[in-house]
Amino acid sequence: MNGNFRKEKEELFRLAGDLDIKAESQILSQQELDLKQSVNERITQLLREEEIKWFQRAKTKDMLEGDNNTKYFHMVANGKRRKTRIFQLEQEGKVIEGQENLKVFITKYYKDLFGSSQRNNFSLDESQINDIPRLMRKKTNC
Repeated sequence: MNGNFRKEKEELFRLAGDLDIKAESQILSQQELDLKQSVNERITQLLREEEIKWFQRAKTKDMLEGDNNTKYFHMVANGKRRKTRIFQLEQEGKVIEGQENLKVFITKYYKDLFGSSQRNNFSLDESQINDIPRLMRKKTNC
């Protein structure tokens, strides 16, 4: 189709040029004016189709190769993830790696830091009110 498209476009440009040259030296007949109008409309249509083809082809290339903005945003997102993620820890000359090993080490570290949980005598049961003294309202004579 590309070769036929190019040949048709060249032929139409040649025909339009011939009609323009003829129009400079003499008055064109109604048939020639109609032909010139249809040639110009077809040239416009072919140029528009060519423009659309190249526009679509350019978008396909961007989608396949990725445009600069997409690459930039992916790099930023990956960079943030790398900055906030812990890949390894070093403790007393020993390197701790792997997600499970890191979880175990960090959990143990904070449990040791805060100490073991102790039992207390506090109760949050709201139904027990026996040990709370009640206030009595005095009656006043007015």
